[in-house]
Amino acid sequence: MTKPISRFPVPDLASLPGDIRARIEGVAEKAGFVPNIFLALAHRPDEFRAFFAYHDAIMDRPGGLTQAEREMIIVATSAANECQYCVVAHGAILRIRAKDPLIADQVATNYRKADITPRQRAMLDFALKVSARAQEVEDADHAALRAHGFTEDEIWDIAAITAFFGLSNRLVNMASIRANDEFFAMGR
Repeated sequence: MTKPISRFPVPDLASLPGDIRARIEGVAEKAGFVPNIFLALAHRPDEFRAFFAYHDAIMDRPGGLTQAEREMIIVATSAANECQYCVVAHGAILRIRAKDPLIADQVATNYRKADITPRQRAMLDFALKVSARAQEVEDADHAALRAHGFTEDEIWDIAAITAFFGLSNRLVNMASIRANDEFFAMGR
């Protein structure tokens, strides 16, 4: 029995505007499947384009955060936001980018006990504060990150990734977007 991808309409790939269809086909070629989030968001093309433009701007931005660290932020904050899709999907990506089959489960369950560096722990402490209590962020939080070698741009990146995926977590949970079965086994 096939379970629905989303509570909302999921368009047929062939019916999508060319740019969106090309983006989804490119992802499918690379991953070997179409992540459900792409199909679920494609029912509103303008929002799909805006969502992925900002995603690309923060996730593909050159800078001091590694690709694995960016994924750690997503996994830790998505776990706190109880977003199963993002924990599962980005956990798979984290396992692959970190070349570590255990890291995603550790970060999702309790990053404070995960096999990560003190620098990464400080990064995730800050990300979780931004996620749950951004109004409490103060100069001391920035100073703590700078003490671990983070630049102002990297501090912004941590917060931007956290905020963007807070939006994503809420949309995914509200729409009940289902994680693809393929994500569960990737990178293990």
